[in-house]
Amino acid sequence: MNNDTNYYKNLIVWQRSMDLVEETYRLINFLPSDERFALADQMRRSAVSIVSNIAEGAGRKTKNDFIQFLSIARGSKYELETQILICVRLNYFNEEQSGLALQLCSEIGKMLNSLIKKLMVS
Repeated sequence: MNNDTNYYKNLIVWQRSMDLVEETYRLINFLPSDERFALADQMRRSAVSIVSNIAEGAGRKTKNDFIQFLSIARGSKYELETQILICVRLNYFNEEQSGLALQLCSEIGKMLNSLIKKLMVS
């Protein structure tokens, strides 16, 4: 969609999604050992999916492709947010420990919605 090969790196939503990946990996350290493979793996995959789909969509040739990949990223954001909330409910970590990740999820969700809307009307 954009000829600049680094275009996606300039997107604030991509940058904040990279922050979310780091924060997710930090949170995973709080999980009990019996969840280190199941839930931890799902959380890693969800977080990485958000940022990866933003990058892949930005690298596609059409606006509609970009919108599709942003929508997939948005779905992964909801998935990760749900997984974090599950961990809080199961007392694997508390609201204070998960606060930054949930804040990033909210921020990223708003940015994705805004970018999708902007692309749809342009």
